[in-house]
Amino acid sequence: MHRILDLFALVGRYGTQGFVVAILIGLALPQFAAAARPLLALTIFAFLAMTFARVDLAALRALGRRPAPIALASLWLLATPPLVVLGLFAIVGREALGPGIVLGLALYAAAPPILSSPAVAMLLNLPPTLLVATVLLTTALAPLVAPPLVEFVAGAAVPLDVGILIERLALLIGGAVVLAAIIRLVLGRERIARHKGTFDGLAVVFYALFAIAAMDGVLVAMIETPALVAAILAGVFALSIVGFAIAFVGLRMLPAGDRFVLGYATGQRNMGLLVAALGAATPDVTFLFFALAQFPIYLLPQIVKPIARRLVHPAS
Repeated sequence: MHRILDLFALVGRYGTQGFVVAILIGLALPQFAAAARPLLALTIFAFLAMTFARVDLAALRALGRRPAPIALASLWLLATPPLVVLGLFAIVGREALGPGIVLGLALYAAAPPILSSPAVAMLLNLPPTLLVATVLLTTALAPLVAPPLVEFVAGAAVPLDVGILIERLALLIGGAVVLAAIIRLVLGRERIARHKGTFDGLAVVFYALFAIAAMDGVLVAMIETPALVAAILAGVFALSIVGFAIAFVGLRMLPAGDRFVLGYATGQRNMGLLVAALGAATPDVTFLFFALAQFPIYLLPQIVKPIARRLVHPAS
């Protein structure tokens, strides 16, 4: 048993490299990605449960004594992506993009920030505490907020059963919260903290499976429709850059470090949560959009690292 725990701890130490390898495996072995795709919802459920189980409740209670920054950051992360996407629709027009891309952009706009964004903040030596609180809050609110937002942003051209989406999201997130509570009750806070490396390794394994599953169909699309793939890639990277820029400029009342990590979270959204809830109803082009949106999530932390040092620590 100890050897297994040590193995997971070793995997956890090489998490960021593991994510990149997982994407490459999914691209190089499309049959493996296709086999892993049915596990998409399970991997997200497991990752959610482990994230909620490891939350430092005392730190969250301390943050709750200063609700204004949390309220501002949460409102920003909920409202800004839909406004950016609606601005894009106003310029380009929904009809020019097609229903699959429109739904992909609507899922991007309505999804909460990715759960790994606080870990990225720590990787960049930036303060994660405010981001942890806002990511957890916006994720918990997703069953109520995300489905109406998807319908509003997508418009009448993309019909959705909002009731079913709400129900599936509630089961996915609510079930993860219940499992997290059971884990905390059985293991206890001290044991969870003591085995941090093991939990990190488990998270890497589930997230790697998620990355492989997300690559289903991407290689075929690259070969058959390279122009579409290039256009989507350019679009998702542009959305990420816009998220950085408008957060850093628009949230001047917050410290530079908080602005930077909120900018990252503005541009990187947990679309997988909504894709898992949609399940087989996700159109192929929408799934391709979701898959390609993973590339900036995995690549940007290394790209922005020197920028973070320069902007947030100008003296170093």
